[in-house]
Amino acid sequence: MKTKSKSIVMLGCFDTKGEDFSYLLKAIRSKGQPVITIDTGIMVSTANFSADYDNTQVAHASGTSIETIRKSGDRGKAVELMGKGAAAILKDLVSDNRVKGVIGMGGGGGTYIALEAMQPVPLGIPKLCLSTLAGKDLSCQIGIKDITIMASVVDVAGLNSISKVLMNQAAAAICGMAEEESDTINHPQKRIAISMFGNTTKCVNKCSELLKEQGYEVLSFHATGTGGAAMESLIKEGAFQGVLDVTVTELADELCAGILSAGPCRLTAAASMGIPQVVVPGCLDMVNYAQVPTVPEKYSNRQLYSWSPDITLMRTNMHENRLLGKEVARKLKNAKGPVSILLPLKGISQLDSKGELFYAPETDAVLFGTIKENAKGHVPVIEVDAHINDESFSIALVSYLLEMIDQNTDN
Repeated sequence: MKTKSKSIVMLGCFDTKGEDFSYLLKAIRSKGQPVITIDTGIMVSTANFSADYDNTQVAHASGTSIETIRKSGDRGKAVELMGKGAAAILKDLVSDNRVKGVIGMGGGGGTYIALEAMQPVPLGIPKLCLSTLAGKDLSCQIGIKDITIMASVVDVAGLNSISKVLMNQAAAAICGMAEEESDTINHPQKRIAISMFGNTTKCVNKCSELLKEQGYEVLSFHATGTGGAAMESLIKEGAFQGVLDVTVTELADELCAGILSAGPCRLTAAASMGIPQVVVPGCLDMVNYAQVPTVPEKYSNRQLYSWSPDITLMRTNMHENRLLGKEVARKLKNAKGPVSILLPLKGISQLDSKGELFYAPETDAVLFGTIKENAKGHVPVIEVDAHINDESFSIALVSYLLEMIDQNTDN
């Protein structure tokens, strides 16, 4: 069923790509879809339609003026600012519940602008970019967003028999996706986020089983940097009723320049949103690097373990655990909602168990002691005489989380 109050947003450089966007607009409208147009070009539009948001409005939304951007002659800065301005406009449109889908297209600059503009658009609203860069690594520009990249094959530089086919297909794709509306993302009841790693899989599987028995949907996020960032983003979008953060290893990668950092905002979303959360210092005994030769030289004499041909783990030391313990407590002590930290006294990962390579109770004790010292008076810290992958620890985790959710619901 069509949602008449919402539109597909079409954005791009209507100055250099006016003919192309005129064709794309016609293709989308031919399928009965209303369209909101945003011009991110720098010069005068060459399209055969008037933009709903012209480039002066886009520039203004970025904090400058189109005249200033033109006079600067700095193409890179212009692309950055127009992407920023389009993102601000899209954010407002989403807040006003006017967006059912977003489509953009272009070459290098146009692709950057489109992908930047799509960043504020939440999960579930389809986002598609027809791009000349579809075969390149766009992971930095896409980030954690559910953006579909479609190859333009030929340059977006005037209509031809190939570009017309692909534009029509792109129009069909975004229109079809836009009609598959679902509001389940906006209803977090009985939905739990949980972080996991290969070294905590046993714990997470048991927690998921117990939560599902209580009628909860459990969404697992692999703590690979993008996984943790995706979880944080969805928490901010209000997608969950509770968070079971079993695996915060990304904090160690952030500290030691590992390859799986989720950035400085990891472990902040639930605290700022007031969502009940139980946190475990899972896998803070390790930092992730690629192949052994890629490990920074200053760590070459450290305890290393080849987890797979392309992943090398480094055991964190007492100094790093002291810093990590302070960071965990710092990020949680001003939480707006209920939060608890559970410490598995017999080990925080599969490798940190008796007889395994990373087993170091004295180092774990530094981590635990620092967390308790810095969280005292702010966050409850519960010590559990179990290993992180013991069934008894999973039972304790789920019990504490459900209790906090019940209390939060009552309030």
